[in-house]
Amino acid sequence: MVSVRRTAILALGCAFLLTACGGKSGDAPGGAPRAGDAAPARGNSGKVLNLYIWSDYLAPNALSDFEKQTGIKVHVAYFDTNETLETRLLAGASGFDIVVPTASYFERQIKAGVYLTLDKSKLPNLKNMDAQLMSRVALHDPDNAHGVIYTWGTNGIGYNEKMVKALMPDAPLDSWRLVFDPAVASKIAKCGISVLDSPAEMMRAVLNYLGRDPNSQKPEDLAAGEATLTKIRPYIRNINSSEYIEALANGDLCVAVGYNGDVLQARDRARDANKGIEIKYIVPKEGSILWFDMLAIPKDAPDPESAYAFMNYMMTPQVSADVSDFRRYATGNAAAQPLVQPAVRDDPGIYPPLELRQKLAVQLADSPEQTRAITRVWQKFKTGQ
Repeated sequence: MVSVRRTAILALGCAFLLTACGGKSGDAPGGAPRAGDAAPARGNSGKVLNLYIWSDYLAPNALSDFEKQTGIKVHVAYFDTNETLETRLLAGASGFDIVVPTASYFERQIKAGVYLTLDKSKLPNLKNMDAQLMSRVALHDPDNAHGVIYTWGTNGIGYNEKMVKALMPDAPLDSWRLVFDPAVASKIAKCGISVLDSPAEMMRAVLNYLGRDPNSQKPEDLAAGEATLTKIRPYIRNINSSEYIEALANGDLCVAVGYNGDVLQARDRARDANKGIEIKYIVPKEGSILWFDMLAIPKDAPDPESAYAFMNYMMTPQVSADVSDFRRYATGNAAAQPLVQPAVRDDPGIYPPLELRQKLAVQLADSPEQTRAITRVWQKFKTGQ
């Protein structure tokens, strides 16, 4: 979920288990049903849809309305990293009918043969999707053959301007320097800097800062990224993909690299608490990542027909608009955008203006070798070695 934020065929070995990349916020309370689990309750139709999704990533009425319309009972389970989802999918017989991978993971999972090729005749609401955004997703999924956009967003920096400027009045609030320049990070470390526990996404942020191709697979670029991370490690308080929401909202952190929707949630919570804490979100001027979370059907889904029904339902304009309103992430549904609340639709942190979108790179999947290399770099960074 919010967290955003994207993120190659990968060998079926330990790299899948070791990579600690992106996720949206929220803790995962469990997985899909396995042998020996209690059978889920059945709906009026006798059918059950097994959904595996980021925590807190549905509008409150979404599942109950779907169940009422279709008679299909939804059994939902949650994950908080793409690696958790990927490991279950690659093991086979996951028991899921619908899953929600981030597009760069989706790309390599497609190459591994994980997903059903969509029968688009069963998805009449595909006509509602934004053709321009779907064309960018096609960089991951040629011809959009395996999935549709659930939400999309950006990675950037959430910050408490008052706290930062108290320590550094001339802090570069529009730049990745706020995090990756040790001369800056050392001055504001006292009020708390957090970064995502997401190796591939964080490496791309570093490469943006360095003015290099964020999707570079060159060893020299990775080495430069590692050197940058090593220099700032003493000034990083938290490495986590979810806890920064509450920490920002409560004033326990002043700077967090995060997903736009997560930061905007922190902003809204801080406003609701009315304690004088103001959180802002910025996509740094050097550029950042445009990510997509997808709806997809595993090839071995127990009930693909119910999965089609759910996917088509989620592309209903009002349903998509409700998700955008609730989660503060942009919808990829063009027909839904006029129905999104103006406060959400007109927020540039959620729906970036065209000139900003041009600075956003689609995060392509890394090669297996690059994934392993980034994982090694990240483990060293986390442990401070």
